[in-house]
Amino acid sequence: MSESKIRNMEEFASVSGISRPTLSKYFNDPESVRPTTRKKIESALEQYDFRPNIYAMNQNRRSTKNIGIVVPYLADPFFAEIARIIENLVVAAGFRPILLSSHGGPQQEIDNLDSLRSIRPAGVLMAPIGRRSDVAALESFCAEVPTVLFDNSIGDLGEAFFGLNNPQSIAMMVKYLSDTGEPPVFFEMRTPTNPNAFKRRSGYISAMESLGLEPQLIQIEGESWDFEEIGYRGGLKTITERQMKTNTVLCSNDRLAIGFLAAAYECGMRVGRGMGAAMRVAGFDDHPYARFTCPPLTTVAQDYNAIATRSVEAILSLIESGERRESRDNVLFPGTLIQRESA
Repeated sequence: MSESKIRNMEEFASVSGISRPTLSKYFNDPESVRPTTRKKIESALEQYDFRPNIYAMNQNRRSTKNIGIVVPYLADPFFAEIARIIENLVVAAGFRPILLSSHGGPQQEIDNLDSLRSIRPAGVLMAPIGRRSDVAALESFCAEVPTVLFDNSIGDLGEAFFGLNNPQSIAMMVKYLSDTGEPPVFFEMRTPTNPNAFKRRSGYISAMESLGLEPQLIQIEGESWDFEEIGYRGGLKTITERQMKTNTVLCSNDRLAIGFLAAAYECGMRVGRGMGAAMRVAGFDDHPYARFTCPPLTTVAQDYNAIATRSVEAILSLIESGERRESRDNVLFPGTLIQRESA
């Protein structure tokens, strides 16, 4: 006897307590899950009178079992880590991940999408390179292939977007630094390649003004993805030319901050929050190496797992239903302040 009628896979996952990727794996091949899990799923199917949309699933199988994953720069440890989590979730759902890097180039990004078109993927998870992306090319691709964006949103492209709440996160860091010492300057690239850089710049300015403080931008030269090198050279120039009116530096991302820490060391400037420290340095993103810098870097952590999981759940839902969404989901996750010894 059924308790209630379940309309879709997401509702079934919620009431049964079984993860969405595990359910997808079961419906693609019941023998691919553990016997105990299979028994639990089949018991829940009877209890809740749920039957998946077999027609839609069959339609999707015609598209292949591939899910594309496109990131702007795989050599960046942030994108490497989030791609690793997404890959594991895609495999757990019974699909094959196809991971491609755009290497920071708009033409490579287009070539990646063309390559995915040729293998007719069931869906694509994509982090665009940002301001240099060919928006028209991305719009054309998203119209053809179910696509979910993560990390960087471009207009209303894609069926859904999952990323960091940059305004909330940077305001939290600015307040923390201002409450515990001198207000920060914002250390950034003049023409940033990081897709979230402009959001962080405007967030810093707004946060400083809301506290009645004067924003100060230190904009360094560099247009590549070699952020540590750019941060190091910009840091040397900033320190030796005494460009700062404060002893606190907030870097646009952790990789710039790592370069700045190296410059401070070379200049004999002790970084930290203890006695004898000459300056404080903070970053953004909680880079996988941030806890191992000297001193360990204070930063804002993104919820890698939440962004990856919700992105994969969204693309699986699109694949299962075989239908496009009436409205685009736009989900921003709050950042978490990570206090370490650098600030």
